[in-house]
Formats: sequence, C-alpha cells, structure tokens
Amino acid sequence: MENVKVIRSISLWIFIIPFIAVNSCLLIITQFHQVLQPGVPISPTFPYIDGGVSISRTVRNFPMYLIFKPAMFLTAFLLIKYWLNTKKIIYHFNIETKYLKKIIFFGIGSAVMLVIHSIFLGVKFEYDLYKLFRRVVMLSFIIFELIAQYYLIKTLFEVKDKIKDKINQKYLKMKKFLINTLITVSIIVLPFLPFDNFKFLKHALEWNVFLGVIFFYLLTNLMWKKTN
Repeated sequence: MENVKVIRSISLWIFIIPFIAVNSCLLIITQFHQVLQPGVPISPTFPYIDGGVSISRTVRNFPMYLIFKPAMFLTAFLLIKYWLNTKKIIYHFNIETKYLKKIIFFGIGSAVMLVIHSIFLGVKFEYDLYKLFRRVVMLSFIIFELIAQYYLIKTLFEVKDKIKDKINQKYLKMKKFLINTLITVSIIVLPFLPFDNFKFLKHALEWNVFLGVIFFYLLTNLMWKKTN
C-alpha cells in the first residue's frame, strides 16, 4: 500500500534529519567554540550522560542555527505528512478508533510547536515572560508528541491482530515500551524543572528525551513491513 511506503520513508527521515543536525551542532560547539565564540568556555561534554550543555545552548548561536533551523522546519513538514498519512492508513484498514482526532490534533500540533520554537530560537529579549514562552513552546512540543504517539500505539495495539500481516509486532511492543518510559520519566522530572540545582540532570534528560522521541520514528520505519 502506497501510504505504508510513504510512512516508512518519512519516519526514517524524521529520525535522521534531527539526529544529524543536533549532533553536528554539538560537535561544532564542543570542538570549535574557541574559534566561533572566543572567551566562552565549554568543556568537552557528552550531554546524553553528563548534561554538560543544553540543546538550546548548543544550537542557538551562529553558525549552528544555520544547520538547526532549516533541519527543524523540514522535520516539522515531514511530521505533518507523517500524521496525515497515518490518518489515511487508519482509514484504509477501516480501523475504528475514538482517538483519531486526538492523534491528528496533537501530532500536527507538535509540528506547529517545533516551527514556533525554531523561529524564536536565538532571538534575544531580556524579558522573563519571553523566556517562559520559549520554555512553554518547547515543553508543548514534547507533550504533544508523547500524547499523539501514545494514542497511536494504543490504537495499533487494539487492532494488532487485524494488521498482523502488515507490521512486525516486536517493534510495536518496543514502541509501546519506549513511549511509556518517556511519559513516566517526563512525569517524574516535571516537578524539578523550575529548580536550577538540577541543571545538569535536566540537560541530560533533555538530550535523552529528544533521542527517544525521534527514535520512535525509526521504530515506525522498522515496524511496517515492506510492501510491493
């Protein structure tokens, strides 16, 4: 089926583009920061473990935003296509779900939040309300993604016997475990976000949640079987 081919292709690129963009920015800022920003010390870091730098700090300055912003705009476009094609697949298999509106609303909403975050990234206003706005937008992107993915997995599990010849159920189970883990970790960490004492922990979690969210799409590519 054509929509399955599209989903497999789109989901792979949704993983590849942000992963390469963000980690390229990380490599540039850690290896060449003395050239790009003289006098601004940044120790060698692997933020997925030590939380030495945030994603925002990594991508918001020149020339990193020239890599990050176009990559995020393209990712947002692919996210919209992904969720619209997901809707077509649900219709194609005549899957009856009460969650369809939520899946599409939060899925496309996450893409919109990503665009807004990318537009305002690097724009400097020394206003607490503006800083709060940026944090709320980024948090909304993650929340919208997790909600859309949660309801999609819930829907697929309800009809897994109906589509068992189209999917690899091992990867479907992995997707369920991943999304449940991300939601649980996010709920546990949420009360600690306002406190600066947990800065390194928050940075490490930010990187790993980012990786988990895009890894979901790589599993999507693996879950749907190739069609002729």
